[in-house]
Amino acid sequence: MPNKNKSQDYMLVEEESINIRQEIEKYAFYWKWFILGAIVSLITAYVYLRYTPNTYEVSTTILIDDESNGGLPTELEAFEELGIGGGNKKNIENEMGILKSRSLMTQVVKKLELNISYFKEGNVRNTEIYRDELPFKVSFFVKDSIFFERDTTFTIKILSDSTFELANSKTNSRVSHKYGKNVQVQNAEMIITPVNISSREINTTYIVNIDPLKFVTNNYRKNIDVSLLYKKASILELKLKSPVKLKAQRILDELIRQYNKDAIEYKSLIGNNTDKFINERLALIEEDLRKVDKTAETFKTTNKLTDIPLETGIVLKTNSIVEKEIIDLNTQLKLVNYVSEHMNSNAQRLIPENLGINSSDVNSSSTQYNTILLERNRIAQSSGKNNPVLLNLDAQLAQLRSSITQGLSNLKHSLSISLSQARSQERTIDSQISSAPRKEREFRDIQRQQQIIETLYLFLLKKREENSISLAVTVPNAKLIDAADGSNIAVSPKRKMVYGMALLLGLLVPFGIIFLSFLLDNKIHNQEDLEDALKTPIIGNIPKTLDDNKILTKSDRGNVAEAFRMLRTNMNFMLGNLKEQPKAIYITSTVPGEGKTFVAINLATVLAMSNKKVLLIGADVRKPKVAEYLDMTTATNGLTVFLADNSIQINQIIETAKNGDFDVIQSGMVPPNPSELLINGRFDEVLNYGKAHYDYVIVDTAPVNMVTDTLQIASKADLFIYLVRANYLDKRLLEIPKKLYKEKRIPNMTVVINGTDVKKGYGYGNGYGYGYGHEEEKKSWFKRLTNRS
Repeated sequence: MPNKNKSQDYMLVEEESINIRQEIEKYAFYWKWFILGAIVSLITAYVYLRYTPNTYEVSTTILIDDESNGGLPTELEAFEELGIGGGNKKNIENEMGILKSRSLMTQVVKKLELNISYFKEGNVRNTEIYRDELPFKVSFFVKDSIFFERDTTFTIKILSDSTFELANSKTNSRVSHKYGKNVQVQNAEMIITPVNISSREINTTYIVNIDPLKFVTNNYRKNIDVSLLYKKASILELKLKSPVKLKAQRILDELIRQYNKDAIEYKSLIGNNTDKFINERLALIEEDLRKVDKTAETFKTTNKLTDIPLETGIVLKTNSIVEKEIIDLNTQLKLVNYVSEHMNSNAQRLIPENLGINSSDVNSSSTQYNTILLERNRIAQSSGKNNPVLLNLDAQLAQLRSSITQGLSNLKHSLSISLSQARSQERTIDSQISSAPRKEREFRDIQRQQQIIETLYLFLLKKREENSISLAVTVPNAKLIDAADGSNIAVSPKRKMVYGMALLLGLLVPFGIIFLSFLLDNKIHNQEDLEDALKTPIIGNIPKTLDDNKILTKSDRGNVAEAFRMLRTNMNFMLGNLKEQPKAIYITSTVPGEGKTFVAINLATVLAMSNKKVLLIGADVRKPKVAEYLDMTTATNGLTVFLADNSIQINQIIETAKNGDFDVIQSGMVPPNPSELLINGRFDEVLNYGKAHYDYVIVDTAPVNMVTDTLQIASKADLFIYLVRANYLDKRLLEIPKKLYKEKRIPNMTVVINGTDVKKGYGYGNGYGYGYGHEEEKKSWFKRLTNRS
C-alpha cells in the first residue's frame, strides 16, 4: 500500500549509539540541585573546619651512639689506651623500643605533669592551652601515687587580677578565692598564683582535667612515632601530633633528656662497681702495708741495723731478678684470688675490668660478660622474666661465667707452678749466699713482703684514677641533631582536602540520587525511548503545558500550539493518498490519563484553523471527558443514545463547540453495555455521516489496555494516532502498541508523544531559539525544579 510505504519512509530511526552530549544534558537539567549540593557541602565543611581543633606535628632527630661504627669521639680517643670506651654495637630496634617504653614515658609524664591538662572554655568547643601559656599557675602540694591515679575536673574563672572562682564539677559548688591562698577541690590541695592576667582574661573560664597517669602514658605512647631515618645510619626521627605545638615540643625534648639520663646511669654501673671493688681492696692492702712496715721498723730497731751490705756480683743481680719475678707472680695470684672471691660472692655482680691480669682470654670474657649483663638488666626493666631475649642473655652469661671461672682456675694453676719454680731458683741462689748473715736474710724477707704489698697498692691506686676518668667522660646514648620543632601549619584537618572532598561529595550525592532515580525510572520520557521499543512512525511531540485543560486559540503562538500545527502537517503527510477525501482519525492510548481528549480537541481546533470542517466524536463512552474539556453541558442525547435508539437522527446529537470552530458529538450517558452498542452497526452510520458532511472526523476512543471498545471500531479509521504520555506511561506497557502494530490490528498506526518536557530538550522550540512558548516557561525556578511529572 502506498500509505504504508510512506509511513515507513517517514520513520526517523537513528543509529543506536551512546549520545554523550545527551547524557550530559540529561544531568545538566538538574544543575540547580548540583549547585545546591555543592553549597550545602561547602558550608558543612566550613562549619566542620571552624569547630575542629587543629593538630600540629612536631619532630626531632637524634643520632644513637654506635661504638662499633666509629668508636669514641675524637676528643676522647686519648683515653682508649687506658682501657676506657669500647663496647658492643647497639641494636637500633632495641633503642627504638626503649624510646617508646612505658617506664620512660611515665617519667616524662610525671616530670611535665602531663596528666594535668588545661582548656579554655569557648562558645562551641573548648581549646587546649599548655600550662606555660596560662595567665596563672597551678601548683599542687602532694604528688603521690594517689594523685597520679585521680580522675578530676574543675573550672577556674578569672574574676579580677586578685580573685578567681573555683567550681567543682561534681558538686557544682562555686567559691571565690584570692590568688596565693591554699585551696582544695576534690581532695586535691593546690595554690593558684597569677602570671600575666590582662583585662581580656577577666570572666574567662578555664577547665582543668586531671587524668590517671596510666591512661595518659598509654595515650602518648601510642601517639609517638619512632622511625629509622636512613637504612644504613643510626639516626632516629621522633614525631608527635598534638593540638598544642608547644606541648609536643616539650614532650619530645624531655623524652630525649630522660633517655640520655637513663643511658648514662646504665653506662656508669660498671665504673661504679669497679670503683667500689678497688676501694674495698685498697682498705685491706693499706692495713697489710702498715703491718709490714711496722715489722721492718721493729726488726731494724731490735737488731740495731743501720745499713745492709750490698750483694755483690752476678749472684746478687740474679737474685734480684728472681725476687722481682716472685713479686710479680704473687701479685698476679692475689689479683686472681680477689676476682675469684668477687665472683663467688654474688652471681649477678659485674666483674672488675682492667686490673692487670695477664690473661687476654679472661680480660676479653670479663668485658663481654659485663656488657651482656648490663644489656640484660636494661631489657629486664621493660619486659617479663620469660622474655626469649632475657633467657638467651642469661644462657650466654652462664656460659661466659663458667668460661671466666675456668680461665681464672687455669691461670692460678699456671702462676702457682711458675711461683714454685721461681722459689726453687731462689733457694738455689740463697744457698750460694748462705754465708750471708741470718739477720740480713730475715730483713730481705720482710723487705720482699713490703715491696709486694706496696706494688699492689700503687697498682690499685692507678686503676682507681683511670676508673674515675672513665666515669667523668661517660657520653650519652643519643646526640641531638635537630631539636623538637614543627610547622605552624596544621597537619589535620587538611583544609584543601576537606573542601575538595566536600565539594566532590556535594556533587556526587545529587548525582547518585538522580542516577538512582534514572535507574529505577520505568517511564517513557522522550522520543528515543519510543524508538528503542517501537518501530511505529512518530508524527508528533506535544510538550507539557502549564494547564492540562488548555484549548488552543487562533492567536496562540506557544510551543504547544506549534506542536499541534506540526502534528497537523505530519498527519496530512500520512494521509497524502486521501487529500481530497474526508478522513476518519482515531485517537487512543494504552491507559487512561494520557491526554487523548486533550489532543483530540486541540487537533480538531488546529484543523478547523485551516478552514476545514471538523467533527469531534466522543467514542470513549465509559469515561467521557469531551464536555468537561470544552466547558459544555453534558448532552442528554449523545452518541450512546443514538446507538441505542434507532429513532434518533444524527443531526439531533451534533452540537457546536463552545468556541464555534468545530462540531461535537458528545458521548452522552454511560450505558450498561458499551461494547455491544458500538458494534450494533449504528456507529458506522455516524462515521459515514461525518465523512459525508465534514473534512475530518476525529474520534476520541477508549484506552486499548482497559477495554475492547476501540479495537471493535478500529477498522473504519484512515489514520490511528496512538498517544503515549511522557513521564507517565510504564515502558513495560509498550508491549501493547508493539503487538498491535505487529499484528496490524490497528490500521495505519502512528504514535504521538504527549507531555514531553521542553526544559529537558524534548519538544518543539527548545533547540532553535525562535522563542515559541517562552511565556509558558516563566515559572518560579523551584516549581520548575520540583515539577517532574
